[in-house]
Amino acid sequence: MAGPGLSRSEVCGMLRQELTRDEAFLQPHIIIILGASGDLATKKIYPTLWWLFRDRLLPDETHVVGFARSPLTVESVRQQTLPHLKVSPEDPPPRLAQFWGRQSFVRGQYGDGGAFARLGGHLRALPGGEGANRLFYLALPPSLYVPVTRHLREACMGGGWNRVIVEKPFGRDLGSAEALGRHLGALFREEQIYRIDHYLGKEMVQSLMVLRFGNRIFGPVWTRDHVAAVVLTFKEPFGTQGRGGYFDDFGIIRDVMQNHLLQMLCLVAMEKPASTHPDDVRDEKVKVLKCIRPVELDDVVLGQYVGDPEGPPEARQGYLDDPTVPPGSTTATFAAAILRVANERWDGVPFVLRCGKALNERKAEVRLQFREVPGDIFGRQCKRNELVVRVQPDEAVYTKLMTKKPGLFFNPEESELDLTYGSRYKDVKLPDAYERLILDVLCGNQMHFVRSDELREAWRIFTPLLHTIEERGEKPLPYPYGSRGPPEADELLKRAGFLYEGTYRWVNPHRL
Repeated sequence: MAGPGLSRSEVCGMLRQELTRDEAFLQPHIIIILGASGDLATKKIYPTLWWLFRDRLLPDETHVVGFARSPLTVESVRQQTLPHLKVSPEDPPPRLAQFWGRQSFVRGQYGDGGAFARLGGHLRALPGGEGANRLFYLALPPSLYVPVTRHLREACMGGGWNRVIVEKPFGRDLGSAEALGRHLGALFREEQIYRIDHYLGKEMVQSLMVLRFGNRIFGPVWTRDHVAAVVLTFKEPFGTQGRGGYFDDFGIIRDVMQNHLLQMLCLVAMEKPASTHPDDVRDEKVKVLKCIRPVELDDVVLGQYVGDPEGPPEARQGYLDDPTVPPGSTTATFAAAILRVANERWDGVPFVLRCGKALNERKAEVRLQFREVPGDIFGRQCKRNELVVRVQPDEAVYTKLMTKKPGLFFNPEESELDLTYGSRYKDVKLPDAYERLILDVLCGNQMHFVRSDELREAWRIFTPLLHTIEERGEKPLPYPYGSRGPPEADELLKRAGFLYEGTYRWVNPHRL
């Protein structure tokens, strides 16, 4: 959040000055967390609200109300969230006490209209509560969205603006997503609905637009004439860790590919928007999605991790060894798929989406591999250039290119032009994705949220594939815990036209 030469507090002060120019920001605000006892609330939402409160980026008159089935107190939530708050010695204790002094809780069942009537009464009783701006965060399983939003509409709306954050997954397929969309559309206007995909709040994901449209050097080569393949990767080095029951109901395609990776694909492939207005940006993303045909099973590799008997203790358990996973489950924990954007810029260029659990490293990145230089004069010693945007960890943008190897010999060598954020911005603490996105909701900025037509097109692309996989019920390919995934996935990339040489590995210069 801070820039070179500016401290975090200075940058936050400048941002607060900008925020307070909006009269709505100066009004009382109430943030209502539905599902206040869950992991998302305790590990992400409450810590994020603390960071924003600490940096004076929340409106001065902000209160936070938790709603859950469990009996909650300020002290119980404080104890649950304390390990995740990242309180530093520089944070004044009175500030933290003030934060907890703004908290309150209402207990009730999610299907009980009377409980929501009590919640509405509690909101009105808060200072300025009747006319306060109200932000409702649905940190809940999708099965509860319909009854909860209906009760909110009936009993909890305020006199200021009312906005609703909905967490993914937004449905299970096109039909269920459209049904949920019709339900929400009958209760709220589109500008009141914020479908959150936290990947759109990542520093490097947001940097993609500036990288593409703020640099003249990339414009001419960002086309099918120069790009051989685009690979979008999401890798986790751990398995389900006893939480397989939730994951098994959705699988890796719904959990990662249909949202996180597809969103990054849109930012790579879209045309320059007319402006940075949220609707202009999202219009271009929708145009990209409309050019993508539904994914076919022949262009997909599915895998499920198995234990590695010779690996460390955590790697010896396969997916089916997780006691929360149904016996004999055929849910994929790895997927690689080829998508094609049938427009003038990208026709013929494969976009490979690859994601999985229990792999060999933690990594999320966008990789553009360029075609070979025509007229080779170096005896095939030169490898393809690549532009890589590393989203996590160790945020970086680097270009893999060929240089002369230092010394007396005239030999080409792979090297890089590297912008590693940890080296270039040594004193910068990058804000968490949820910090950006919750602040965007408070400001009414929907650029980094999913619009209804965008969601519909995303499900159109993946629904036939998901239905085919479920109808066939075939067991995914096994791959060892801690590997790169099924070898068949490498064959899929090779068939798509992506060349993996294995002769170069990026090293974070910040850690040298």
